[in-house]
Amino acid sequence: MPRRVKRSLQKLFISIAVILIAVCATFIALYTLMPRYKTLSQETVKVPLPHVVHDAPAPVVVSTPVNLTIGKINVLATINAVGLNSAGDMDIDENPTQLAWYKLGPKPGEEGSAVIAGHYGWKDGVPSVFNDLNKLDKGDSVTTTGDDGMVKTFVVNRTALYTPHQDATDVFKSDDGKAHLNLVTCQGSWNNSARTYSERLVVFTDLVNS
Repeated sequence: MPRRVKRSLQKLFISIAVILIAVCATFIALYTLMPRYKTLSQETVKVPLPHVVHDAPAPVVVSTPVNLTIGKINVLATINAVGLNSAGDMDIDENPTQLAWYKLGPKPGEEGSAVIAGHYGWKDGVPSVFNDLNKLDKGDSVTTTGDDGMVKTFVVNRTALYTPHQDATDVFKSDDGKAHLNLVTCQGSWNNSARTYSERLVVFTDLVNS
């Protein structure tokens, strides 16, 4: 083979080799830059959990009180809803045999202190509903019946005496998160000029069922 032809073939082979090396380098670079994909068998697929919405607890519905029963002192009386009188005090039913529930406060069984008041003494020869309220002792039971027939039972916790003008905030308010029922009546001696008794008796009770 002539020497000139041999040199030409060598140059051709070298050029082809250079081209092949360049092509291989390009493929390697592209492969390196390409994103890697894995099959499901090569990695764990995490499925996002749906957002769980927790419903707020349903509010406790307490019925309006219509009757109060105290077995120990033979009380079974109708309850009427009242607000404030013209002097800004809790009003009370004129009928001595019926009771007054303070409707601007909680219902018996609701969180807080519900208040029911009743008369003391005699009117036209008729004894008042709470004449014997002072006979209740700690542990005695009191029940209310709502307009839906639901019965709430309370147990006497303590009793207390107040003067007519004494601060009685604790009778109408409580912040322990529990349900209370406080029974109010008059007590003591009659003041004819003031047309009222000298004391107020309060029986504090606590809810024992719901």
